[in-house]
Amino acid sequence: MPTRREALQGLTAAAAAAALPGTARASDPFDEHDATGLAELVRRRRVSPLELLDAAIARLESVDPKINAVPLRHYELARQQIRAGIPAGPFQGVPLLLKDLWIGLAGTITTGGSRAFRDSLATEDSELTRRFRQAGFVIFGKTASPELGLTGTTESLLHGATRNPWDTTRTAGGSSGGAAAVVAARVIPIAHASDGGGSIRTPASCCGVFGLKPTRARVPMGPQRLEGWSGLSTQLAVGLSVRDMAALLDAVAGPETGSPYEAPRGPASWLAAAHRPPQRLRIALARKPPSGAPVDPECIAAVNAAAALCEKLGHVVEEAAPEVDSGALNAAFGSVLAANTWRALRDRGRERGRDVTEDEVEMVTWRLAQWGKTVDAAAMIDARAAFDNAGRQVALFMRDHDVVLSPTLARPPVGIGLLSLSPADYDAYLRDITGFGPFTALQNFTGQPSMSVPLHWSAGGLPIGTMFSARNGDEATLLALASELERARPWRMKKPPVCAGG
Repeated sequence: MPTRREALQGLTAAAAAAALPGTARASDPFDEHDATGLAELVRRRRVSPLELLDAAIARLESVDPKINAVPLRHYELARQQIRAGIPAGPFQGVPLLLKDLWIGLAGTITTGGSRAFRDSLATEDSELTRRFRQAGFVIFGKTASPELGLTGTTESLLHGATRNPWDTTRTAGGSSGGAAAVVAARVIPIAHASDGGGSIRTPASCCGVFGLKPTRARVPMGPQRLEGWSGLSTQLAVGLSVRDMAALLDAVAGPETGSPYEAPRGPASWLAAAHRPPQRLRIALARKPPSGAPVDPECIAAVNAAAALCEKLGHVVEEAAPEVDSGALNAAFGSVLAANTWRALRDRGRERGRDVTEDEVEMVTWRLAQWGKTVDAAAMIDARAAFDNAGRQVALFMRDHDVVLSPTLARPPVGIGLLSLSPADYDAYLRDITGFGPFTALQNFTGQPSMSVPLHWSAGGLPIGTMFSARNGDEATLLALASELERARPWRMKKPPVCAGG
């Protein structure tokens, strides 16, 4: 553990180097520690929260011109938070970025990547924001999202394209692409993210970081709205270490006032569960998505390598997959997405006193909203029934399997522009988006916890995530398995060409 003087010297030198292109960077705590480690430095008085914040700002300013991941910056608000005193939580003094989508930070704008929301001011903190603060995080900005989180890339007419630190011609994934990009680029070790159809796991795969989508209702969504996308969406983070994710879940999980339902009870500590070696797991290997869409050989190679590693670690792997009605689920997802998009634009119009117009939103967003006007009660009831039927089928399947192993995505990170919400060809967009991410939405439909683990890089040096999903409520098994995989195939030393750590 460095002394305070050593840590401060490292931070100061690193910040200076960040401002000088071509200058060698001195080592600093962000190069050596995850969020848990940074908080330990603060507790031991080796470094102060303000010094960590200044270093994180310097790191962000050095790399964001290349990746365009953080459109909203709240530096002075973060300094005010430090001056007011930070709770002695598990992440005391650690800088954090929120996702710029459906989360309130009092006195700041949340745009959702949309011109229609560009001046939408939060009058209060969301419950999750409050819990982040109570855990000791210092919030200093918001990461980019595509408009209303509606696609698998992070590109918007409002903020432009967020670029992948491994290859800036490619997407960072979406919709939490800004979060995954800043973590991959080593600006900060963990960042808030959300997932309504794969939006934590997709960018985690694209950027080579760890992403956990928790069980439905595990993490609060309100009070501005108590569920997202009719229960499909949930929130947590992307990060560099499994222990950070487990400690974060300990800090923020649990129902809030008015929660319409609760997640199954978890262990006394997810961090403790992550440290326990997993039992001999029965793992189902599902190489094909429910839709039957083709999968790129690189993604097959990644999942095969993960299966072999799991067997080497003593787990039983067999080819198997739950049978679900893919057609019914796709129709249900479309109805829910369209209806919720229409409602979001309707509510925004009411909030500001004038309707949202077509020229304020992107083409796909507008088309979804117009479709949403026509979605009737019967369609929404049918959608709920489709999700419930899938949940039952998967639960029956999981009686004989502890974990399902699959590719996270069907393709490596695609080029910028391919999945934009303002495409030249709408039909081509629909083919591309469904072909890119056909695996991830099932766990949103069923409410299961699911994670993308960075175990593989392509021959061309692109990260390829592998997805593991467990029974409803069983994040403990996923975290224990992730810790075991992290020890066997450490990923933190793999750094992209665009990296704040030099």
